[in-house]
Amino acid sequence: QVHLVESGGGLVQAGDSLRLSCVASGRAYHVGWFRQAPDKEREFVVGITSTGSQPFYADSVKGRFTISRNTAKNTIFLQMGSLKPEDTAIYSCAASKVTRKNNRQLYDCWGQGIQVTVTT
Repeated sequence: QVHLVESGGGLVQAGDSLRLSCVASGRAYHVGWFRQAPDKEREFVVGITSTGSQPFYADSVKGRFTISRNTAKNTIFLQMGSLKPEDTAIYSCAASKVTRKNNRQLYDCWGQGIQVTVTT
């Protein structure tokens, strides 16, 4: 089991940037970011390997979001730029032994989630 804690959410305006952090208690896990907007299913945003390589992005965030990982501090960052109102959601990080991609069933542990709200 790995424990995950997100931070950095908040309220911003369209076009702004925001950085989320996810601190993981274990190192040997790939990590993905997911989000869930009101009345919508949880969707994959981006994932990264346990070594901090090979980021895999959802098409909806390519070119706007960047994932990175500080392996020494077990922290995964999600830098979000050019934010849009449709990015409003609860963002959660999740850990997987086998994937950094968008198969939710392969993620073993989840953080509590953090709210990101983008206004017009």
